[in-house]
Formats: sequence, C-alpha cells, structure tokens
Amino acid sequence: MSKPIDNRQSTIGDSEAISHRELLKKVRRIQITTKHAVNDVFAGQYHSTFKGRGMEFDEVREYVPGDDVRSIDWNVTARTGVPYIKKFIEEREMTVMLVVDVSASNRFGSGAQMKRDLIAEVAAVLAFSAIRNSDRIGLILFSETVEKYIPPKKGTSHVLRLVREMLSHKPQQKGTRIAPALDYLNHISTRKNVTFLISDFMFSDDYERLLKISARRHDLISIIVGDKREVAWPDIGLIQWHDAETGERVWVDTSSRRVREELALSQTRRAAEIDDLHRKAGIDVIRLFAGEAYEKEFIKFFRQRAQRR
Repeated sequence: MSKPIDNRQSTIGDSEAISHRELLKKVRRIQITTKHAVNDVFAGQYHSTFKGRGMEFDEVREYVPGDDVRSIDWNVTARTGVPYIKKFIEEREMTVMLVVDVSASNRFGSGAQMKRDLIAEVAAVLAFSAIRNSDRIGLILFSETVEKYIPPKKGTSHVLRLVREMLSHKPQQKGTRIAPALDYLNHISTRKNVTFLISDFMFSDDYERLLKISARRHDLISIIVGDKREVAWPDIGLIQWHDAETGERVWVDTSSRRVREELALSQTRRAAEIDDLHRKAGIDVIRLFAGEAYEKEFIKFFRQRAQRR
C-alpha cells in the first residue's frame, strides 16, 4: 500500500546523520524511557508468561511419605539401601529472539513518533525484560533480506549494543519480505525459543508457510506496529502518496468521503487477513500504534496467556 509523503525527520534520524555522541544520547533516552515499563509493568508478568524450556535435575534427597514414587532414584537407593528421590527445578534460562523490520515503510509517522521509533522502543523493553529474567537475547534485522544478525547473549551491555544497532543501522534494502527472515531464524535456532516478530507487516511476499513452520518450532509472537493515519485519513484535499518501498507516487483526493472510506476499508480487510493467518497458525498478535502507550496491550497479552494455561 502507498504511504503519504512525510518529509519530517524521524526522532531517530537517518543513521549517516547520527554522531557517536548523539547515538549514545538516544540509547540512554530509550533506556530511561523503558525503565518504568520493565520494572513496574512487565515485572512478574514476563517471568510468569515465559516459563523456560522445562525442568533440570537439581539434587537427590531421602524419600519422605507423600513423595511421588516415580521420582525415586533407584541407582542411589540401591547403593545406599535407603530410598532417595530426584529433585528437579524449573530450567529458567531461555533464548529470546527479536526479529525486527527495518524497511522503509517504518519511516512514516503522523505524529511526533514514527513507526520505527516505536519498534526500537518496544524491542528495547522486551530485551531489558529478557535479561531481567536471566534470558539470552538475540537480534535479526531484516528488510527484503536479513541485514544483520547478533547472536543471543546475556547482560545489560549486550542489550545496549542491540539498541545501538537498531538505532544506527542503515537499511540496504527498502522493501519488506518476512519469509527470508523466518527462514534464517529457523536455520540458526536449533532449539525452541521465544521469538518476537516486530513489523508493520506491509510485506511483499508470501510468508504463510514459513510462519506456520516457525510457529511449530518456536513460541512466536507477532507485534504489528502501525499509525492511526493509515486507517483513518483526514480531509486535507488533494495529496500525493509516496510508497517509500517502491518509490511509486499517486495523487489522491482525500476531500472525497468515498475515497476515505475505501482507504479505511482496504486497511480493515488487510488487518483481518493478517489476523486470520496468525489465528490459523496459532500465533498471538499484539497491535500497537505510533504515538500511543503500549503497556496496556502487553498486559492484555500477558493475561490472555495466563488464562490459557
């Protein structure tokens, strides 16, 4: 779909225009901005939603009445002559992957915040939540192809590196193709992980098959980032639309009520098609809009997850 021309510079800005000092300031601002969400909103919610890979052996102890006999360690019992059971603890450490869209369509924003600004902030919240939970966090940046991969690691310094990469990366391609990113994810991730696919989903490829494959291999959650002006156009007369990904320019008369209704209807249908595809694949969807608070949407997501367990 075409997008309105927007000549304002993003709050992040083009990477070539960002000095090292400016970049550090932007990283620090995101760290401060997301601190409240990580500490107050996501605290506990993230931990209880993502349980880790399973159980790992901790120790053996003597059997006491009421213990599950299936937990008896027969080797130790035979050696000591006293019944012992195996004690397990939950294996908390997980791998979290952020698969982030850096295509040109994310440079649009009708207010103070552009879609790519919101994408960077949400990704940072998830990354800081992951390390608070002692999880490893990795990053894939994609447009028409995978442009950068940073392997999962722990630690605050690693998360700050991921944020710097998202803010400073200069995309090599303008378009959006989700299938190559998911295919890359499936090849580098041999074990199940939690994956957040963050994009405006203005794609130009058929990714349904790989979406289903990825959903079977991983705990995949799609975060769809948009702008309210993409679904509700104002009456501002004749405007020229510019598709940031293809370069196509089209004149549109927004003073026509019929035109505005058709634009809104096309976006509603597109959103319904995406939701239906995700529902069939068993994938949760979180919808966010630039310039609007996102905490409530994540809390709703966490609660829905809790109800299904």
